Amino acid sequence: MNMPNERLKWLMLFAAVALIACGSQTLAANPPDADQKGPVFLKEPTNRIDFSNSTGAEIECKASGNPMPEIIWIRSDGTAVGDVPGLRQISSDGKLVFPPFRAEDYRQEVHAQVYACLARNQFGSIISRDVHVRAVVSQFYITEAENEYVIKGNAAVVKCKIPSFVADFVQVEAWVDEEGMELWRNNATDAYDGKYLVLPSGELHIREVGPEDGYKSYQCRTKHRLTGETRLSATKGRLVITEPVGSVSPQLSGNGNQEHITLTRVPKMGSVTLMCPAQAYPVPFFRWYKFIEGTTRKQAVVLNDRVKQVSGTLIIKDAVVEDSGKYLCVVNNSVGGESVETVLTVTAPLSAKIDPPTQTVDFGRPAVFTCQYTGNPIKTVSWMKDGKAIGHSEPVLRIESVKKEDKGMYQCFVRNDQESAEASAELKLGGRFDPPVIRQAFQEETMEPGPSVFLKCVAGGNPTPEISWELDGKKIANNDRYQVGQYVTVNGDVVSYLNITSVHANDGGLYKCIAKSKVGVAEHSAKLNVYGLPYIRQMEKKAIVAGETLIVTCPVAGYPIDSIVWERDNRALPINRKQKVFPNGTLIIENVERNSDQATYTCVAKNQEGYSARGSLEVQVMVPPKITPFDFGDAPTNVEDSVSVMCLISNGDLPIDIEWFFNDYGISSYSGINVVKGGKRNSMLSIDSVQARHAGKYSCRAKNHAAAVNYTTELIVNVPPRWILEPTDKAFAQGSDAKVECKADGFPKPQVTWKKAVGDTPGEYKDLKKSDNIRVEEGTLHVDNIQKTNEGYYLCEAINGIGSGLSAVIMISVQAPPEFTEKLRNQTARRGEPAVLQCEAKGEKPIGILWNMNNMRLDPKNDNRYTIREEILSTGVMSSLSIKRTERSDSALFTCVATNAFGSDDASINMIVQEVPEMPYALKVLDKSGRSVQLSWAQPYDGNSPLDRYIIEFKRSRASWSEIDRVIVPGHTTEAQVQKLSPATTYNIRIVAENAIGTSQSSEAVTIITAEEAPSGKPQNIKVEPVNQTTMRVTWKPPPRTEWNGEILGYYVGYKLSNTNSSYVFETINFITEEGKEHNLELQNLRVYTQYSVVIQAFNKIGAGPLSEEEKQFTAEGTPSQPPSDTACTTLTSQTIRVGWVSPPLESANGVIKTYKVVYAPSDEWYDETKRHYKKTASSDTVLHGLKKYTNYTMQVLATTAGGDGVRSVPIHCQTEPDVPEAPTDVKALVMGNAAILVSWRPPAQPNGIITQYTVYSKAEGAETETKTQKVPHYQMSFEATELEKNKPYEFWVTASTTIGEGQQSKSIVAMPSDQVPAKIASFDDTFTATFKEDAKMPCLAVGAPQPEITWKIKGVEFSANDRMRLLPDGSLLIKSVNRQDAGDYSCHAENSIAKDSITHKLIVLAPPQSPHVTLSATTTDALTVKLKPHEGDTAPLHGYTLHYKPEFGEWETSEVSVDSQKHNIEGLLCGSRYQVYATGFNNIGAGEASDILNTRTKGQKPKLPEKPRFIEVSSNSVSLHFKAWKDGGCPMSHFVVESKKRDQIEWNQISNNVKPDNNYVVLDLEPATWYNLRITAHNSAGFTVAEYDFATLTVTGGTIAPLDDGSGHGNVHTRIRLPAWMPEWLDLNFMVPLIATVVVVAVGICVVCVALSRRRADDMRGGQKDVYYDVVYNQTMGPGATLDKRRPDLRDELGYIAPPNRKLPPVPGSNYNTCDRIKRGRGGLRSNHSTWDPRRNPNLYEELKAPPVPMHGNHYGHAHGNAECHYRHPGMEDEICPYATFHLLGFREEMDPTKAMNFQTFPHQNGHAGPVPGHAGTMLPPGHPGHVHSRSGSQSMPRANRYQRKNSQGGQSSIYTPAPEYDDPANCAEEDQYRRYTRVNSQGGSLYSGPGPEYDDPANCAPEEDQYGSQYGGPYGQPYDHYGSRGSMGRRSIGSARNPGNGSPEPPPPPPRNHDMSNSSFNDSKESNEISEAECDRDHGPRGNYGEDSNEAVKRSPQPKDQRTTEEMRKLIESRRQLNETGPKQLQLQQANGAGFTAYDTMAV
Repeated sequence: MNMPNERLKWLMLFAAVALIACGSQTLAANPPDADQKGPVFLKEPTNRIDFSNSTGAEIECKASGNPMPEIIWIRSDGTAVGDVPGLRQISSDGKLVFPPFRAEDYRQEVHAQVYACLARNQFGSIISRDVHVRAVVSQFYITEAENEYVIKGNAAVVKCKIPSFVADFVQVEAWVDEEGMELWRNNATDAYDGKYLVLPSGELHIREVGPEDGYKSYQCRTKHRLTGETRLSATKGRLVITEPVGSVSPQLSGNGNQEHITLTRVPKMGSVTLMCPAQAYPVPFFRWYKFIEGTTRKQAVVLNDRVKQVSGTLIIKDAVVEDSGKYLCVVNNSVGGESVETVLTVTAPLSAKIDPPTQTVDFGRPAVFTCQYTGNPIKTVSWMKDGKAIGHSEPVLRIESVKKEDKGMYQCFVRNDQESAEASAELKLGGRFDPPVIRQAFQEETMEPGPSVFLKCVAGGNPTPEISWELDGKKIANNDRYQVGQYVTVNGDVVSYLNITSVHANDGGLYKCIAKSKVGVAEHSAKLNVYGLPYIRQMEKKAIVAGETLIVTCPVAGYPIDSIVWERDNRALPINRKQKVFPNGTLIIENVERNSDQATYTCVAKNQEGYSARGSLEVQVMVPPKITPFDFGDAPTNVEDSVSVMCLISNGDLPIDIEWFFNDYGISSYSGINVVKGGKRNSMLSIDSVQARHAGKYSCRAKNHAAAVNYTTELIVNVPPRWILEPTDKAFAQGSDAKVECKADGFPKPQVTWKKAVGDTPGEYKDLKKSDNIRVEEGTLHVDNIQKTNEGYYLCEAINGIGSGLSAVIMISVQAPPEFTEKLRNQTARRGEPAVLQCEAKGEKPIGILWNMNNMRLDPKNDNRYTIREEILSTGVMSSLSIKRTERSDSALFTCVATNAFGSDDASINMIVQEVPEMPYALKVLDKSGRSVQLSWAQPYDGNSPLDRYIIEFKRSRASWSEIDRVIVPGHTTEAQVQKLSPATTYNIRIVAENAIGTSQSSEAVTIITAEEAPSGKPQNIKVEPVNQTTMRVTWKPPPRTEWNGEILGYYVGYKLSNTNSSYVFETINFITEEGKEHNLELQNLRVYTQYSVVIQAFNKIGAGPLSEEEKQFTAEGTPSQPPSDTACTTLTSQTIRVGWVSPPLESANGVIKTYKVVYAPSDEWYDETKRHYKKTASSDTVLHGLKKYTNYTMQVLATTAGGDGVRSVPIHCQTEPDVPEAPTDVKALVMGNAAILVSWRPPAQPNGIITQYTVYSKAEGAETETKTQKVPHYQMSFEATELEKNKPYEFWVTASTTIGEGQQSKSIVAMPSDQVPAKIASFDDTFTATFKEDAKMPCLAVGAPQPEITWKIKGVEFSANDRMRLLPDGSLLIKSVNRQDAGDYSCHAENSIAKDSITHKLIVLAPPQSPHVTLSATTTDALTVKLKPHEGDTAPLHGYTLHYKPEFGEWETSEVSVDSQKHNIEGLLCGSRYQVYATGFNNIGAGEASDILNTRTKGQKPKLPEKPRFIEVSSNSVSLHFKAWKDGGCPMSHFVVESKKRDQIEWNQISNNVKPDNNYVVLDLEPATWYNLRITAHNSAGFTVAEYDFATLTVTGGTIAPLDDGSGHGNVHTRIRLPAWMPEWLDLNFMVPLIATVVVVAVGICVVCVALSRRRADDMRGGQKDVYYDVVYNQTMGPGATLDKRRPDLRDELGYIAPPNRKLPPVPGSNYNTCDRIKRGRGGLRSNHSTWDPRRNPNLYEELKAPPVPMHGNHYGHAHGNAECHYRHPGMEDEICPYATFHLLGFREEMDPTKAMNFQTFPHQNGHAGPVPGHAGTMLPPGHPGHVHSRSGSQSMPRANRYQRKNSQGGQSSIYTPAPEYDDPANCAEEDQYRRYTRVNSQGGSLYSGPGPEYDDPANCAPEEDQYGSQYGGPYGQPYDHYGSRGSMGRRSIGSARNPGNGSPEPPPPPPRNHDMSNSSFNDSKESNEISEAECDRDHGPRGNYGEDSNEAVKRSPQPKDQRTTEEMRKLIESRRQLNETGPKQLQLQQANGAGFTAYDTMAV
C-alpha cells in the first residue's frame, strides 16, 4: 500500500527539478544580488514586418539581464519556433531570419504568422509584443484609373483601383495627365487652392469641372512600398460630364438613399481625407459637423490652417487623437439635401510603461504595479507573469500579500486590432524567505501491538514553521496515550515527534506531519500498520454543497486488511457512473445531488480470516440558492421615471435570506428605494422617482446553509449636468499661476468647456485659443503666469446632451502690483537749463513713489534745486521731479520706486546733461604720402552728447587760417586721412570737435611735408600696330609733365590676350630723356591673329602710375594651323570630280579664311609640285573640270587667310570615270608571205579605261568589197591576216575598245602579200621603265623569209650574253635584276638576204635616291637651318627628304621636308647644345641612302664669369653673393652650386646645391678675419662654369686683413708654380708646356690625316648605335676662374649629367645629382678602384681607406706646390689614375654590373709613340723613356697646372687658351682623324701655356672621361679641383674614393638620396629633374674601354723592368685582350690587378 505515496513523492521531486530548469523560482529565496536582474528588452521587434519574397527579412530581438537572458522565438500560442530549411532560421545572435524564397515555396504557417520573442533567465521570462510577419510574394498586378461620372460644375474625385491582394503595400504617388504633367501627393497648404489636388488617400480631386475637362485623361502612378516598384495605371481615367436638364437634388454616389456611415482610420500626425461624395445641380453647398462625444449634439467643424475643406472634401492635416469622433457632412442646394456620416479614428502608436519598473517587497506585504499606457484606440489591457497570462485586465495590478511564487517578471500588454505594446517590471522578494521543507521524516512501518511508537518529523524554513500531526485527516491532540512535542535546533530546524504509548491495533492508519509557516506548507505522510483485527474509526456527519465532488477515505485500522468496500442500503458501490471506489478505501462521488446522493454510506473492512468491521458516514447534500437574472431594461432611465426589479430564487434550501445592496452597501435606509419581500423565495426593489443618485449597481444576495450567491445589475440614469464644483469669481496676483475649477456630474459624463467674453462685459463669448499659458484639463482652467490681459469674464459650460446643460459666468480679476510701462529711458537737458523728470506707475491704488539718484535717496529738503510733485490718475499715479538749473553733476541715474499692497516696481531715467565738447588733443601724424596724410588724435570729453563730427582744418604753411580747407570726419573715429594734398608741400593741420550742442576750441596745429608720389598721369598717344604674325609694335609718349610727381624712370608695358581674365605680362622700358621723343617696344612671341590688350604705366622711384586705357590690336593674320576636315571627293564624269570639305575649327584659322585651295594632280604625278593644279573657291565644295579620263587623282584642300596658305588636308584619291579610248598610236603591216600579212600596233596613248579588246579592220583596196573585222584580245598587239590574194593591196586599221565602247580608229596602212618577205621588225621603238633590282624585257618581233638574224646593241656596243642578260627565242632581250648602270639605249637589228630593219628602245631604271647634300645655313639659340640638294646622279624623280637630327644626349627625331624646299628650319632645340643632322631622300621606289653626318651646335654658351667685386660682398661673419652679376652666355641660367672652405682646409663644404639665379645668397657662420676659398658652379643648358674665389672676412670691427704671402711677395697664391730645388730652371712649365704641345699637335695632325684617309670608306657606323656616331665639342675656356665645359656625352655620363628623358638638359640639383658620380665610386668590397658603387649595398657612401703609404720612385714632373704625382700605392689599387694617363671608361649599364660591360678594343697608335707633349696625350713610350707623359691619339689629359688660368702678377699677363674653331668630329675615335684639329695660340708677353684649344673636337668615346673632368681643376691653386670627379687625377690625392690612401680631399656635394627626407636642409630636392636614374647614367653612347692600369703608369711606378712592355708586347696584349673580351666578361674579374694582365676595368693607352 506504500507505492502510491512513493510515486507521489517522486513526482513532486521531478516537478521541482523541472521548475528550476525552466528558470522560474529557486526554492531558497535568497535576497538577489544588487547586480542581478531579470530580462529587459533592449531591442524589441516591431508590430508588423512586411517583406517581399525577393528580399527576405531579419527580425532582431535583444534583451539585457544578469545573467544574460536566453532568446527564444515562439508563436502566439506559446510554442517554440524552429528552423525551416530555406524559409526560416534562428541565427546565433537571436535574430529570426526569413531568407528570400521562391514564390512556390510560400508557406502560410511560416510566412503569415504571429511571432513573439521570449527572453528568460533564472529570474523570470518576458514576451515581446506581437510580431505580425507577412511575406508578400511578388506577383503581377495592374492598377486602373476609373472613369468618374460628374455633373458639370461639381467637384470630381477620380479613384485609382488597386487590386486587393496588394492594396496594403501599394499607394498612389502621383497622377499624370496626357500631357505628362505630374500632380504629386502634397500635404502643403498652398496646394489646396488650385484646380487639381491629390488627396492624402490618393484620389485625384478636380474642382469645378467644366466641359473642357471631359477631354482629358489621367493615369495614376503607384509605388510598392516593399519592392520600391512604381508603375502607371493600365487604364486612363476620364471624366464623364453630364449637363442636367433641370435641377437635381444632392445625390450620394453609389448607395442610393440608405444610411451612409463610413469608418476611417488614420495614424496620428498623418493626413486624413473625409469624403462627401455628393453631386447636385445647382452646385450644392457642403457643411461639416462633428458630434460632441457621447451625445447627439453636433457643432460645426472649425476650418483653419490644419483643417481645410476643398469642395465637399474635408482634409485634416497632422491629425491628433482629439480629431477622432463622428463627423457629419450636410449637402444642400435649392432642390434638397443629403447627409453622410463618417466615423474617424485617429490611431496613435501604442506604448506602455509599468510603474515601478522594479520593486522589492517583503513577504506578506502588498505589491502594486500600475500600467501607464498611451495610444489610440486601446482595446484590451492584459497582464502576464513570466510569460503566462494571469487573467487580470485592469491597468492596476495589486497583489495583496506577496508570496514566494509571486517573485518574477510581470508584463502589461495593451492591444487594439492593429498593434500591441508591452512593458515589463520585476518583483523581487525582500528579506529571507524559505518556505517550509521536510528535512527528515518517519517511514511506513508495520508492527505488533504493545510497544510504544515514536514518530519524528524535522522541518526547516524561514520563518520557523510550526508542525502539527493528523491521523486519517483528524488532528491529533495530546492525551494520555498520544503525546506531541517539538523543539528548535541550533541551525533553526524544528524537530517534532509523536509518542504513542503501548500501541493498539486500532492506532493503525495514515499519519501525517504538516510544517506550516506564513510562506508555505510542507507535509509528509506514511502509514503505521499494527497487526490486529479490522477496525474503523468513527466518521462525523459530512455536509456538502450540491454540485461539488465528495472525496472521503475510510479510516481503517488493523493489519493486514484484505479489502475495503463501501455500501449504501446494503449495496456495494459503485452503483452509478458518478461513484468511484478505490482499494485504499477512498470513495469519490462527482457532482453531488440531494435526491440521488444524500444518504448514509457504510465502509466495510475485512481481513483474510473473514473478520470485518463497519463504519457509517452520513452525507447531507445542501442546495445553494439560485437567482433568476433580472435587469432595469436596455435603455438608460431618465430622471423622475419609476423602475422596479424582482429578485426571484428559483432553487435552494430554505431558509433563504434575501438582501439588497446598492454599490455594495445595504439599501434599507437609502432614500427613495423601496424593498418589498414577496415570500420565502422573492423580493422586489422599486424606485418611484429615479434621481441621479440612484444610478449604480444593484445586487441581490441570497444566502442559505449551503452558500451565498449574488446577482448584480446596473441602473443607468440619464442625468443632466449638475455642479460638483461651480466656479466663482476669482482674483489672482499678477504673474501667478491661476487655476479655476469647474466640475460637473451627470450621465453621460458632461463635456466641460471654457469660453471668454468678448470685450469687458459678459454677453458674447468665444472659444479660448489654445496657447502656451492657457489650457483646460478635466474642466479646470489653468492660466500660467497670469497677466492683466487675461482679466475678464469667463464662461464655464457643461453639456452632456441631457437637458440644456449648465453654465456659469465668473469674473477673473488680476491684482497687479505697480508697473512702469517704461523701465528705462534717457532724458537729456542742456547744462544750465531747467529739466522735469516724470514717472507714471500703473496698478492698484494707493501707490507710493520715492526717488533715488545714483541709488541714493533723493530728498528735496537737502537741495532746493529739486522739487517733487504727485498726480493721481485713473490708472495709477504720476510723479514729477523738477530741476531748476542743471549742472554737469546732474548726469546721473534717477530711479523712481512705486509700492502698493501687491508689490513694487521701479523705473530708471538716465539723465544726461549736455554741453559743448572739449578740444581734441594729442594730434599725431601716423603716415603720410604725396597726396594724403593719416592723422590720429585722442577723443575729448564729448559733453554728454555724442560727437557728431570732427572738422580737420588744413592750409599751406604760407597761407593764413582764413584760407583753410576742411575735412569732416564722423565723430566715432579718432583717425582720419586728409587727401587731395599736393606732393612735397608743407601743410599746417588742426582739428575741432562738434556735437549737437556746439563746437569745441581748435587743437594745437601740426606741420607736415608731403612725400613724392608715383606718377599720376597716363602715357599719351599710345599706338599698337602689328608687325607680323607674332609681333606688335607699341609706341607712346610720356604723360603731361605736371603729372610726373617726380622723375620718370621708365615704363611698364603690359599685354595680355583680350577678353580673358588673365593678368597682364609686363615688360620694363627705360625712360628716354630726349624731349618729345616717342618710346616704342616690340612685343614678340605672340599668338597668330589674336587680339591683345596693351596698357602702359610710367614709374618713378616711388612707384608706378596709373594704367593707360586698354589699347586692343590683332597680330597679323597667320596661316590656318589645321586643315579643312571631312574632305571627300565624288567622281561625276570621266573628266569631273566634286570635292567637298568642312571648314577648319575657328580657333585654328589664325585669321579670316578668304578662300580655299584645292590642290590636285594625277596620283602618279603627285610628287612633282610643278604638275599640280590649283583651284580656288570660297565655298566648301567645288567641281574639278578638264581632268584626264580614267585617271586616279590625288587631292588636298587648304584654307587661305591674308597670312597665307594653311595646313593641307590629308590627301584623298578619286578616279575619273572611263571613256572610249583614243586611237592606237601606231600601226605596222608587215608582209609575211604570199597570203599573209602581220599587222602590229601600239596601244592608245590615252586608253581612257581598261582596254577590253582590239578590232583589226581589213579591206581589199579599190574593190567594193566589204570590210572585214577581227576581234583581238587586249593583251595581243599583233594580228596575222591570212588567206589573202597575192599582189593585191590591202588596207588595215585598228581600234581599241573599253567597257564604254569602241574608240577612234588608227591611221590606215596598206600592204600587199608577196613571195618575197624582207626582214622587218614588228615591234615599235619604245621607252621602258624598270624598277631597281627587278627584271626587264625588251621585245623585238621580226618577220622575214628567209628567217632574219636578230642582233642587239647596248649603248652602241654589240651585245654578248652573260649571267644577267640573254636573248630569248622570240628575239626579246631579258635583263635580270636591273641596276642603275643598265639605263640607256638598246637597239635591235633584224637582217635577212632581202632587207634589214632596226628599232631602238630606251631603258630607264628607277632606283631609290642617292645620298643628298646637307649643308648648314644658319644657327640660333634654339634652331638650325639646313640646305638640302639632291644627288646629281638620281634618275628617278625625288619626292622629298627625311631630315634626321639628334641632340647630344637625346634620341633621333625626324622631320619631313618637301623636294622643292631649299632650306629647312629645325626648331625647338636646346640652347648651346651639340646636334647631329643627316638626311635621306625618298621617291616612289623607297627611301634612299643617308647623307654625311652634319655635326653642329646651337648658339649659346656656358655661364660667363662676373667680376669679383660685383659678385662678392664680404662682411665679418658672412659673404653675400650677387648672382645677378653672372652672365648667362645666351642660355638662361638654371641654378648655382655654392661651396666654401677655409683656405688651409682640404675638404670643401657644400652650402647649397640649388641657388636660384635671380636671388642674392648669403653664406653665414663664417669666422671674422679669416681667409676662405669659395667655389661656385653655374649651370645652364649649354653646360656649367666653375669659378673659385678667395676672400678674407672682415675683422669684427669691419677692417681688412693682410694678404697671404706665397714667397713672391705679392700675396697672390696663384702666381707661379714653384719647382723643387733639385729641378733645373729650364724645366719650368712656362717653357716646357708650349714646346711639348707644339710637337704633339704636329705629330697628331699627321696621324689624323693618315688614319682618316685609310678609313674613309670603312663601314658606316650608322648601322650601329646612333649615339656612337657623333662627336661632341669639348669646350674648355681658360678664362678667369677657369670654367669647364662638360657637354661631352661620355663625360656627362660619368658626372651624372645624363639629360632627363623629357628634357635633354643636365639635371638640376636636388635631383639625383651626381648619381653617376656616386655609382662609379669604388665599392669597398671590390679590390678594383673602379668597382661599381651600389647605394643599396654600401651604407658608407664616402668612406676613405687609410692605408700605409708606399713610397714611389721615378721622375717627378714639376707641378705647383709640389703636387706629388702618384706617390702612394695601395694593394689592389694599381689602376690609380695619374697625370697624363689615358684611360677608357666602362659603358655603364644595368647598374654597373661588370658582367654586362660592353666588349671593346683599344686602338693601336699608328706611330707607335710620340714625344712627351704636356697638354696632349701622346703615344706609348718605348722602354726606358721617361714615363711622365703618355699619349693616345685623340685622347686628352692635361696637366692640372694648365686647367686654371694663372694670373701673372708681374705685368698682369696671363696664359691664354684661345678657342679653336669647332669641327665636326665623328664619334669613332681612330677612324676619321682627319677631322681632328688642335689650336695653340701664344698670347703676348709672359710665360705661355699652350695646349689644346678650348673647343677641340675629341672623339666621344676616346678621351679619358673622368680625367677630362677631374683634371680640369688644380694647378696653380694647389688644390686639385675634383668637384665632381670620382677618379683620382694628378696631384697628391684623389676625391673620395676608397682606393686613395691618405685622402684629405673633400667629397663632392653629396647628392640627395632617392627617398630623402624633405626636412633635411642639406639637399634641395627638385622634382623637375628627378627622372634621372642610374640606368640613364649608364646609357651607353658607344663602345666603352675598360679601365685598367696605364702601362706607362706602370713604367713610371715600378722599378721592375718586367712591367715595362715594348710596343710589340702591347699589341699582343691587346689582341689577347680582345679575345678575352669575346670569351666573356666574367673572366675579366678573375684577372690580377698587378699590371701583368688587364683587370676587369683596366685601360690600355696605345
